[in-house]
Order: sequence, then structure tokens, then C-alpha cells
Amino acid sequence: MTALRIGLAVALLIGLTSTAYWLHATPGRGATAALSLLLGASLGFVFQRGRFCYFCILRDWIEFRNSGPVYAILAALSAGSIGYALVFGIFLPNPFSGRLPPEAHIGPVSWVLAAGGLAFGLGMALSGACVSGHLYRLGEGSTRAPVALLGVLAGFGLGFLSWNQLYLTTIAEAPVLWLPARLGYGGALFLQLVLLGGLAFLLLRNLPELPPRPAQRLDLAGVWAALFHQRWHALVTGALVGLLGTVAYMRIEPLGVTSQLGSLARTGMDQVGLLPTTLFGLDRLAGCATQVVQTITANGLLISGLVLGSLTAALLADRFQPDRLTVRGAGSALVGGILQGWGAMVALGCTVGTLLSGISAFAVSGWLFGLTMLAGVWLGIRSSLHRLV
Repeated sequence: MTALRIGLAVALLIGLTSTAYWLHATPGRGATAALSLLLGASLGFVFQRGRFCYFCILRDWIEFRNSGPVYAILAALSAGSIGYALVFGIFLPNPFSGRLPPEAHIGPVSWVLAAGGLAFGLGMALSGACVSGHLYRLGEGSTRAPVALLGVLAGFGLGFLSWNQLYLTTIAEAPVLWLPARLGYGGALFLQLVLLGGLAFLLLRNLPELPPRPAQRLDLAGVWAALFHQRWHALVTGALVGLLGTVAYMRIEPLGVTSQLGSLARTGMDQVGLLPTTLFGLDRLAGCATQVVQTITANGLLISGLVLGSLTAALLADRFQPDRLTVRGAGSALVGGILQGWGAMVALGCTVGTLLSGISAFAVSGWLFGLTMLAGVWLGIRSSLHRLV
């Protein structure tokens, strides 16, 4: 069985690299498509090996007073902030010019964004993971993940139906707040690192003592176990996520996992005549953009790579374990997915696009989404919504 798992994992790696090579040589696709697939696979591998699931991380802290995994999020945001500051210096040397960096996820700040974050957090508690968590758990054989993702599509549909009213009454006049425009790159980076460092310091009180580990010989078996069987350290996982986010922004677009999903919902609604004739202002706002499409976008290749990268890691770690789906578990996953889809649509992204890429880009919108998402998760856990499985 071990040989079969390793063989399947190797076959997946060969398939991913071969597909990337083919995409690179395909007219109209090129390096962007190939790199999207490979970045997604790398992200899925890191997510699975480091158990980088926003909900699980926050649940461990809120419910079990274990803040250790939270340091993965703090490390990702710190590494992403440093990386983005370097890239912004190339793309937009003068942050006081009144312009914003190209395509960065810097969105309007309003109660709509806060409502989207709150709904998204509640949806995470109900379904057991955020959108990116469900995607990497697909690679582990999760049976709730496909149901939750179907709910996300439905939630996006509800978001499109409610968008025009929200935009015209609130979002159109909402301020777009970018810290470097007031503080410069150095000041904004210093402020964010101080805030993240302060959070890391406060969380030390909930950091459990690590049991002593005996010295181990550095041999092939030990390296294999550390890479493919043991959970990666939170700081290593977070730093890698922040690095991948920086590379994605520099070479393709900011990391996000809802653009292709939202585009599928938008296309389906357009085909059946349910999509509003005009979605006011939506396509001019920064975030995980949606569009009517007839093909797999670069974001679609990224999330496809994420699932396959997670599957590869799960096979190597013997964590591909399909679970049993109950009626109650399917129902909570579906409703949770709907809440996440609506929240991600009106917030222009999720925990990856609006929170990770947004805070890395020094956007106040990223901080607001993160705080309200945390409030939603806290409410969901305190109400035991996460136990509806």
C-alpha cells in the first residue's frame, strides 16, 4: 500500500509538471498559466503539510486555548507584508502619488465589508473550514468539502443579486484606505509588523509547552518523516505561504481562491437569465474579480493545482482518508458554504484574497475583514455550530 501511495504521488507530480510544460508552450496560455498551476500545487502542498486551515487554527485557539497554530497566520502576514513592500517599491516607487499599486487587493471599507467578514466567519464555523481549507481538504478525501463548495457557488449567486443595492447605497461612497498613502512604505511596514508582533506576544500566554524531543540522527528516514509525515512548524508554514503570495503577486496576480468559483456562478446565472443586466462598479474594484467565462482562468488553474498539490502531499503522508458524510453534516456544510459565498462576493475575496493578500498589501479592508471574520468564527464556535457534523 505504501508503494502504491508513493507511486500515485509521483505520478501526480509528473502529471503536474508535464501539464505546466504543455501550458507554457500553448499559444494564449504561456508562462502565466504554467506558473499559476505550479504555484497552486505548491500552495496546496504547504497547506496540507502545515495544516494551514484558518478555521482549524482559530478553533484551536478559541476552543482549546492553543495559540501555537495561529503563528502560521501571523508569519504569513509578516512575510507577505515584507515581500509586498519590496514589490510595491518596484511597481509604484512613490506611494504618495494618489495612485494604488496595480491589481493589489485594496478594497472599500464599509459596513458591507464587515457584514461579509462576519457571514464568512459564521460560514467557516458551520462548514468546518474556509474556502481554501475546503479546497485542500478535497485532496484529503473530505466528503463535506464538495457540498460546501457547491454552497459557495450558491452564495455567490445571492451576492450578485444583492450587489447593486449594496453598491449604490454604501460601497460606491466607501473610502479605499491604503496605509502607505499616509505613512509611506517604511511606516506602513513598521506599523503592521508591530501589530503582528504585538499579537504574537499576547498569544504567548496560550502557547502550550512543547514536550522534550530526543535528538535524532540526520538520515534519509528522518528527513522523509519531517517532510512528509510530521506536521510542519507553524512559522515555517506561514513564511512559505507569505513567500508564495509575494511571488504570485509579482508574476501573476494577488493570491485568491474565489475568482474562478465566482466566475462559474456568474456565468451560470448569466446563461439562465438570473444575472442582473449590470453589476454597478463591480468590475472596477480591486479584489478576486469575477467574469462571465467559457474557460479555465489562471485562478482556476491555481485552485486546480492547489487540490492536486494537497492530494500529492496527503498520499505521501498517508492522510488521504475519505470520511462518512451525514445528512446533518451535508446540511451544515451547504449552509456554511452559502454564507461564505455571499460574504466572499460582497467582500471581494475570502481569507486568502481579502485577508492574506489584502493585509499583505497594507489595505485597511484586509484588517477589517479579518477582525469581523474572527468575530464570526468566535460566535459560531460559542454557539457550537462547528459541531453540526
